[in-house]
Amino acid sequence: MTAEYIADEAAFDSLINAESVVVVDCTASWCGPCKLVAPLMDQLADEYEGKANVSKLDLDNNKAVAKRFGIKSIPAVMFFKNGELVDTQIGVKPYAIFSETLASYL
Repeated sequence: MTAEYIADEAAFDSLINAESVVVVDCTASWCGPCKLVAPLMDQLADEYEGKANVSKLDLDNNKAVAKRFGIKSIPAVMFFKNGELVDTQIGVKPYAIFSETLASYL
């Protein structure tokens, strides 16, 4: 299973409000470190399938979302519970950090 890209801000809003736990990987095609986080997000999507939604958001196409949540550096992984932002992890982290953070909100 791979983490799918969110189309736009409307899709983003509907996703975080429809699912109880959502992980959003804020990324961009030109971002080197983001390429290291991408396979970890796919692994997270696989491990937590049916329990949480793991998605990716291209910030070049969604600057409004970045501005709204104060994302100034990427990769940034945002964790939402019941539509509220509960945590943001900035930078490349070991898989266990993302997994433990996600597990703590389930």
